[in-house]
Amino acid sequence: MAQKVKICETILRDAHQSLIATRMRLDEMLPILPAMDEVGFYSCECWGGATFDACIRFLDEDPWERLRVIRKNMPNTKLQMLFRGQNMLGYRHYADDAVEYFVKKSVDNGIDIIRIFDALNDIRNLEASIKATKKTSAHMQAAISYTLSPVHNVEYFVKYAKQLEDAGADSICIKDMAALITPSVAYELTAALKKAVKIPVNLHTHYTSGLASMSLLKSIEAGCDIIDTAMSPLAMGTSHAATESMVAALEGTPYDTGLDLKKLDVVRAHFAKLREKYLSEGLLNPKVMGVDANTLVYQVPGGMLSNLVSQLKQAGKEDKFEDVLREVPNVRKDAGYPPLVTPTSQIVGTQAVFNVIMGERYKMVTKEFKGLVKGEYGRTPAPIDPAFRKKILGDEEPIECRPADLIEPEMEKLRAGFPPEYLEQEEDILTMAMFPQVAPKFFESRKNKKYGVDGKHGDKASKVHPV
Repeated sequence: MAQKVKICETILRDAHQSLIATRMRLDEMLPILPAMDEVGFYSCECWGGATFDACIRFLDEDPWERLRVIRKNMPNTKLQMLFRGQNMLGYRHYADDAVEYFVKKSVDNGIDIIRIFDALNDIRNLEASIKATKKTSAHMQAAISYTLSPVHNVEYFVKYAKQLEDAGADSICIKDMAALITPSVAYELTAALKKAVKIPVNLHTHYTSGLASMSLLKSIEAGCDIIDTAMSPLAMGTSHAATESMVAALEGTPYDTGLDLKKLDVVRAHFAKLREKYLSEGLLNPKVMGVDANTLVYQVPGGMLSNLVSQLKQAGKEDKFEDVLREVPNVRKDAGYPPLVTPTSQIVGTQAVFNVIMGERYKMVTKEFKGLVKGEYGRTPAPIDPAFRKKILGDEEPIECRPADLIEPEMEKLRAGFPPEYLEQEEDILTMAMFPQVAPKFFESRKNKKYGVDGKHGDKASKVHPV
């Protein structure tokens, strides 16, 4: 039986993360939040991902306060966040007690739905965050990091989805971060998931390859319950399919979203003005608004492509770009076919660059690549060849257990080590834990502003440190 499709609106998080490096400010969101609350979205993704980092690094904003303000102004809409499992929102694995405390504080401050994923699809890295979420009132959406490889197929993803359901997931998300899913596969995978699991299925895909709206439609025809979209001014390109377009396409069909295009137009008008502002400031590069078919050829996310170009430029080896693109699949194969998403995309990409510019494969190995091969990030989708592992690790023993089992509880230590002059809320301890280099500057600025001193350190449009 066909049913109404629900919309997860991403403009307050992933849309601007994809197009303008997460630089939308709270004061730019605030005027339109009440109108967005009236639309009737299933959920609004507004937190997590890189928003936390960008808030304190560039925007001089407290991410916790941002969440509280959005919650206050959108009381009728479920607020959603993206959470990197054992990494939380930082870039290392944290102890289970820190993960549990972060989940609790996220829900306490207004989050209703937590979308949890692991870069390797290692369910062991989701255990702590799943258990923590189940202790709260929040909806736990477990995400599959979608990718293509000899070991990634419909059977693999369905098996993983059933594990996630058994672990307590309230819904399943197909997280296609690199825009690789084709319409036919979207239909096949969604149909298989709907047959295998008894919980709702959500498709999240980007427009980079130009396939998103077609893939969403075919997924809907196969029974997809929820789709991720973005309001049109910040849709398309490396962002998502346009919300209004998908609503219009489904209108009058058995899948009708029930959303009002007139109400959506009020929201669109606000973000259309912001789009013009971002273009004039140079924050929004028109290049990211187009289709990049190389995504399908090389299976490399758009953001990873730009990082490769930057690394080669710094090394004076821009002419080696095609060689690096050809090397990426080889490195990925050697490393057990990890999906290319934060942090594995950066790890594999950087190692491919070294392999090419050094003129010898693995002559120089990055600390992060060694950690990936060792098992510090978890179990890779395919086993790593023992001879290759020996070449990279030498006499070091690989990690076979859940990586977080090696981390002692750390909340008491984090509390004890927090500078008391900066503590304004318990959440600050978590901010410091995730971004120990950046957080002190933010806390100092916040303290100065409180006492009437201009201590701003943020920049609205930095292109030096994209998140």
